Amino acid sequence: MEPLSRRKMLMAGGALGALGALSATAPAQARSTWSWSPAGSVAGSGQGLDPRWVWDEEADPLVASLLDRGDVPLVNRLLRTWTKNGQPLPAGLPADVHQFIERARQLPSWVDQGKLTTAVRFNEKRGLYLGVLYGLASGMMSTVIPKEARAVYYSQGGADMKDRISKTAKLGYDIGTANAYQPTGSMIVTAVKTRLAHAGVRHLLPQSQEWNDVAPEDIPISQRDLMVTWHSLPTTVMRQLNAWDVPIPAAESAAFLHLWQVAAHMLGIRDEYIPASWSEADSQADEVLDPILAPTPEGIALADILLGLGRDIDAGLLTKPILGSFTRFLLGNQIANWLQIPREPLWDTLLRAAWGPFIAVREGLLPFPLVPQTYWLFDEFLRKLALLFLSSGQRINIEIPLGNREF
Repeated sequence: MEPLSRRKMLMAGGALGALGALSATAPAQARSTWSWSPAGSVAGSGQGLDPRWVWDEEADPLVASLLDRGDVPLVNRLLRTWTKNGQPLPAGLPADVHQFIERARQLPSWVDQGKLTTAVRFNEKRGLYLGVLYGLASGMMSTVIPKEARAVYYSQGGADMKDRISKTAKLGYDIGTANAYQPTGSMIVTAVKTRLAHAGVRHLLPQSQEWNDVAPEDIPISQRDLMVTWHSLPTTVMRQLNAWDVPIPAAESAAFLHLWQVAAHMLGIRDEYIPASWSEADSQADEVLDPILAPTPEGIALADILLGLGRDIDAGLLTKPILGSFTRFLLGNQIANWLQIPREPLWDTLLRAAWGPFIAVREGLLPFPLVPQTYWLFDEFLRKLALLFLSSGQRINIEIPLGNREF
């Protein structure tokens, strides 16, 4: 439960100006529930403020100004032509937008190009697994992250979930490319545009009566919320790969983490909140992710939409029951029951019995079995799901929203 909301703070203490001022003056009661130490971050130090009370002090006022002065359609139209990291920004952008993006597109000083190169090798070897895990483990987990589910459902993206999921898939696709952070890649572009879109949601969603009726917070997508989402991606993926006993060299494991550390920085997360190691990531996830998972009406509705996405490229394989069974297998009975996903005796049994040996066969740990049909089916499922949740993101452009979902 939120101990103190921004609205209550304003009522009690008078209007506070910028979000930075709000963060700096957050009371001890609000900060006391954040125990993770910034000593475990990539920065190695920090103020230790509870990230629930920290947002984006650069992007938020900029996008609020763009919305108030009616410049968002112009900015969105011009930024559609900015698709590569090293590409010059389009002419005609407002000066404040140009200046912000030029700052925001710079990689952090601590980036390790050697690790990014090693991460390419990891992604090439594990790409099929990543497609499943980004889509079902991370994607379906987002529906039981209450704040995220509500923010998605009531924002503009909630009106067209296929488009919304495609935009999320674009990040998963771009971060997995060989040139993700190179001038010819697109991950920096995707991260900066996502940062601008988040700022738009922060400004617009508090104007939604429907969101205000159910949300415990007054400003969505805090730094803590961003880290919760971050943990639903790399931390959850690595936990699952370890649970499957996938052999991952230490250098590749560290490189995969670094890939996502850089992503967190580019998405506007403060370095003092970005874990420096997998052990620190697990420690932080234990505090901010695992305890908050819960069902909501909005999340149940979103999960049902996600499970139906496979119909477009089904080819007789990606049916709703199979996706539901995989969700139960990956996230467990409690979450599947929360999301009202029915049990599928055939697929539930098959996954429990055959998935472990299938992984071992793929990794060369077991000889190929005498009954290959099941393993071919799994392999084809992996390929189809990777296509659904990764490749579909290539043609999508991320933009600043103009409003909220209409009901």
